[in-house]
Amino acid sequence: MLKYRFARAVRVALTACTLASAVLVASCGKDTPAFQNVDITGNVQFGTDFALPDTSGKMRTLADFKGQAVVLFFGYTHCPDVCPTTLAELSQALQQLGPEAAKRVQVLFVTVDPSRDTPELMAQYVKAFNPTFVGLRPADHAQLVEITKAFRVYYAKVPGSTPDNYTMDHTAASYVFDPAGKLRLFARDGQGPAPWVHDLKLLLD
Repeated sequence: MLKYRFARAVRVALTACTLASAVLVASCGKDTPAFQNVDITGNVQFGTDFALPDTSGKMRTLADFKGQAVVLFFGYTHCPDVCPTTLAELSQALQQLGPEAAKRVQVLFVTVDPSRDTPELMAQYVKAFNPTFVGLRPADHAQLVEITKAFRVYYAKVPGSTPDNYTMDHTAASYVFDPAGKLRLFARDGQGPAPWVHDLKLLLD
């Protein structure tokens, strides 16, 4: 078990370093707006679109949200800390933006644990934070691998006391597209609603 935990820690660290390097490359050598999150405008190492079914089975792509800033967040409904905290912060940020601006922001929650996150469970989960949030659930393992690879998202199952009692290590960050559909920001978790409000205002303006 000790060897397993050490190996998992190394994998998480290496993934974080790789992602950090990609983010730094994106922000070097150019004039950037005063974002509080990391500007990855023009970075070709991340995905530029997605195609995933929502909780009703409808296939969703970035084009469905044209004219809105889109926050793409990866997590899972059994997450004990990062996921509920981030979704709560995003809901608070939309409230602080005001109703008109909030209409121009779409939060999408992509599960990295589709085996437990049924469409019904995901629908209930995201709506509990904000009625406008939408859950996206990869239809199979291949789709999960494709979307996480495209956005360089790390995920791994951490065994628990029973086969169904496990947690998921995953990249704790979000990706933000502007209303024109261009990938702009890498947003860290646990920052509170203020940076979200600040950066979304810039993107919406």
